[in-house]
Amino acid sequence: MDTAYKTTLELDKVLARAVQLCTCRETKAMMQALQPFDTVEEERYALAQTNAVNALLIKNGSPRFGSVNEVRRVVAHAQKGGILSMGELLEIAATLRNFAGLNQWYGLSEHEMLPTDDLFYALAPQPVLERQISESILSPDEMADTASVTLSDLRRKIRQTEDSIRTKLDAIIKNSTTNKFLQDAVVSLRNGRYVVPVRAEYRGEVGGVIHDVSSTGATVFVEPTAVVEANARIMQLRAQEQEEITRILSSFSAQVGSLEPQFSYSYDAMLQIDLLLAKARLAVEQNAFMPTVNDSVRFKLNKARHPLIDKKKVVPVDISLGDEYDTLVITGPNTGGKTVSLKTAGLLNAMAQYGFLIPAHESSAVCHFDEYLVDIGDEQSIEQSLSTFSGHMKRIGHILQIARRGSLVLLDELGAGTDPAEGAALAVSILEQLRRQGSLLMATTHYAEMKVYALETPGVVNASCEFNVETLMPTYKLSVGVPGKSNAFLISAKLGIPANIIDAARSHMSNDDKRLDSVLAQLDDLKLQLKAAQDDAEKARYDAEHALESAEKKRDELIRQGQEELENARRRANELVQNVQNEAYNLTDELRRIQKDEKTSAAQRAVRAREIARKDTEGLLKKTAAKPQAACDFVPLKDVQIGQEVMIAELNQLATVTARPDRSGMVEVRAGIMKTKVPLSGLCAPAKMDKRPAPQPRRNSSRVQLDSSRKTSMELNLLGYTVDEALNEVDKFLDSGMLRAQHTLYIIHGNGTGALRTAIQKHLRTHKAVKSFRAGRYGEGESGVTVVELK
Repeated sequence: MDTAYKTTLELDKVLARAVQLCTCRETKAMMQALQPFDTVEEERYALAQTNAVNALLIKNGSPRFGSVNEVRRVVAHAQKGGILSMGELLEIAATLRNFAGLNQWYGLSEHEMLPTDDLFYALAPQPVLERQISESILSPDEMADTASVTLSDLRRKIRQTEDSIRTKLDAIIKNSTTNKFLQDAVVSLRNGRYVVPVRAEYRGEVGGVIHDVSSTGATVFVEPTAVVEANARIMQLRAQEQEEITRILSSFSAQVGSLEPQFSYSYDAMLQIDLLLAKARLAVEQNAFMPTVNDSVRFKLNKARHPLIDKKKVVPVDISLGDEYDTLVITGPNTGGKTVSLKTAGLLNAMAQYGFLIPAHESSAVCHFDEYLVDIGDEQSIEQSLSTFSGHMKRIGHILQIARRGSLVLLDELGAGTDPAEGAALAVSILEQLRRQGSLLMATTHYAEMKVYALETPGVVNASCEFNVETLMPTYKLSVGVPGKSNAFLISAKLGIPANIIDAARSHMSNDDKRLDSVLAQLDDLKLQLKAAQDDAEKARYDAEHALESAEKKRDELIRQGQEELENARRRANELVQNVQNEAYNLTDELRRIQKDEKTSAAQRAVRAREIARKDTEGLLKKTAAKPQAACDFVPLKDVQIGQEVMIAELNQLATVTARPDRSGMVEVRAGIMKTKVPLSGLCAPAKMDKRPAPQPRRNSSRVQLDSSRKTSMELNLLGYTVDEALNEVDKFLDSGMLRAQHTLYIIHGNGTGALRTAIQKHLRTHKAVKSFRAGRYGEGESGVTVVELK
């Protein structure tokens, strides 16, 4: 493939920016040497990989990733038995940290299978080795004391010995007898030994070994006899320290060498991920998307933007080629954006072929070209004695030699630089030959003959770059299907050329040129009208979509509010049921205490029970919003039978007869969980519409204060059950909890004698679904409730 297009289309600038976004030096070299993919399948896979990393980058942010360099060489040296330096081991630790950071970043968000899975799965972090190296080596020149117990002990001894030497030397310096022999009252280090500076003339007054002499000879550096042995001890300890450091480095190096070949696989994957991260960061900068890659030679770029033009200034263009037409002839005034359109089409297709996302709408489609043949810019050369026209013809001659099907040919100002008539004829001939060779073509021109050729030739279409004649500024918008005017007369008049000169120039135009100019002016007017109509239609479509979106949002909001209100209603209902249960238990306990009170007569107990029942029943009915109706006229029953359903007229409450009337005419009835006696004259037959099944009686139970915040589905109330009945209900309740994926359940058994609680907890110890259980805490029902944790 001819690579001259990289510079002409400015692809080299895109690659240079991508190089800057790479982290590792080796990745930068890989990006600089990047080549286009050879097949459509490879291009699609590369784009899918870049797109996957781009999505993760937007979702998860940048990963923890640092620069490393030439680490494979270091590991290969360790594998051969070499001992790595502290700096090289720190580089290994940084690389392992990169493996772990990329792994963690990849798993930050849930996602389905991605084309980058193989790269990330190839990463093999070694957290233990990475942590050991990082904690043991502080810098390329310093090993931590904690690297080993032996090293810590040796350094402690060195410090102690140094302290003793300094103490002795300080005594010499401060001694009035020896002080006068010293040049300065300081301690120096020479050849790894502690010395004092002695004046040369007093050399014999201070005993010891001379290790150095000053440049003037006036000072000799003497190691006093008192510290010779200690200095020798330090030298010995430092040698042992160095041996221990070498042993530690050797141990780490052996561990690093054992990582091969997995380390090399991981390192290669890391570099590839770094490359994809650079491409993804570039896509974020350019607001780029992944295009579709066509199998056939055709492309369609929607709202395409040149990536090197400021995003705030660039005007998106729509360019397509290869479907209805294979050649696009772009006309219009100078500086109107013709060349930018040419470069945008070529550059975006080339970027996709290198695996880059493109700054265009995601509905865009590119194709895989075998050649990018480009003639853009001034080709003149003084050294080769080439004029502008000659330079262009030389380049076009080379294009004609290699152009074929699968080539994209981009020609700027085709035929310019020579006689207009000959240049236009030559331009048409070149286009025809390139079309016969099967290439896709885009060319810019000012020649009217080229515009006519595009109008008359099937498969060739005119396009124009719009120009605002009022402001004399290009709009850079590309309109396909309509040739553009050069507007030379109008621009000249706006810039001050006298009107008589403009009129004279018009008179020199041929009649055909005048008619063509008139037709183009009419087309411009029609184009503006069509554009206005399209804008109106687009606005209407947008308004309709926006209205639909608003309606959908309002619908979703109403659904959400309804769900919240339903959930609140359920919660309030659960709380109300719980409160009613608690009040009912209180009422039952109170009635039981009255029945056990031996100091009052049976008649007094009955009266007291009726008062409590009436008062508390009214309270319960108020809480459930089932307010008792005022007593009305009724026909009292003359007789009742056991099991008969009756209405307590005073309370307007259904009840069931549990005993025949006694001598005093009192009838024992059961209303809900409460038993009481009422006069036979206070009972009447229930209305048909009020008849309902009598609720099942609850057995004796102890009151348990329940937590009203718990959901009903989390609780099982066993108050009043026998042990066998309770255990059967517990099994059903646990099975139901497992099916609902619940973790915490509450079993209400009350206190009582404790037999029911003991039996239930004994049963829970052997149940396969139970992870653990405990007694309720304060606010949960305390010892009257068992809290079960499911597996």
